[in-house]
Amino acid sequence: MLIRKAPDIASSEITPHSLYLNRRRFLQGAAAGAAMLAMPSIGSRLLADTPQKLQFSKWPGSTSEKQTPFNDITHYNNFYEFSTDKNGPATLAQNFRTRPWTVKVEGLVNKPKTFDIDDILKQNPLEERIYRHRCVEAWSMVIPWVGFPLANFLKQVEPNSKAKFVEFTTLWDPKQMPGENSSVLDWPYVEGLRLDEAMNPLAILAVGLYGQALPNQDGAPIRLVVPWKYGFKSIKSIVKIKLVDKQPVNTWYRSAPGEYGFYSNVNPNRDHPRWSQKTERRLDGAGFLGSGHRIPTQMFNGYGDQVASMYSGMDLIKNY
Repeated sequence: MLIRKAPDIASSEITPHSLYLNRRRFLQGAAAGAAMLAMPSIGSRLLADTPQKLQFSKWPGSTSEKQTPFNDITHYNNFYEFSTDKNGPATLAQNFRTRPWTVKVEGLVNKPKTFDIDDILKQNPLEERIYRHRCVEAWSMVIPWVGFPLANFLKQVEPNSKAKFVEFTTLWDPKQMPGENSSVLDWPYVEGLRLDEAMNPLAILAVGLYGQALPNQDGAPIRLVVPWKYGFKSIKSIVKIKLVDKQPVNTWYRSAPGEYGFYSNVNPNRDHPRWSQKTERRLDGAGFLGSGHRIPTQMFNGYGDQVASMYSGMDLIKNY
């Protein structure tokens, strides 16, 4: 089989390794999505009619690069809980219920607590942070997130001296999330960070974009954003955060350990086994299939000054 390099492949064509090796699993996911699309209750409405506006301040460290249009950000999504197709979540997630919603924080902390999402919004001052977003599939966006530092949130539960890592878990609700009826991945979705990564000022919990509450297909009501890492690290629709002493086994590593490492730092010097990471296609509003302009990929996605010191002495080819 001839495997083309990334410059020749439209980003929508790229299939994760776990699906690439097992077409039956892919078809199960696609069938679930097709069934939901056929339901008359879905209709044609893609976004909420009256999205919630958020109050926030401007974060001075934001990039000045051209922002990706709202329509692109909300209609080109990796959200396998709804669909393996990038255009599918915008339709399949429209009736997803984000209230009531709680986030349980437990594990190696002095003050474990379950937080209501509306209390989180009231108690954490919001900022608009315009970050680059780099997907492992060699496409990228510039997104004006609205959120708050993850470190501030974790300090409220007081991690103890044994805590070394932070484990995040997505909602498990196959009735609402049709993709979870497939065996594409092991559900629920789990992701992890080293504690110092989680406490880095760049890591945020996002609750909105473009000044309004997160659309369902972008991870509502609360998701992780770690701008120096590949997008699969940005777990969506979080319901649990656990402080632990051992490195979590994150979902994509469990699925394809040769392709998706724990650290997932953007690194143009380490190619994905099936495509190059040296360049990326910046989606710019011209459509999805093969669109956008190709640019060189920056180490740590351009955030090296703020994060490179955390990995001093590490082999970042081996620790991918």
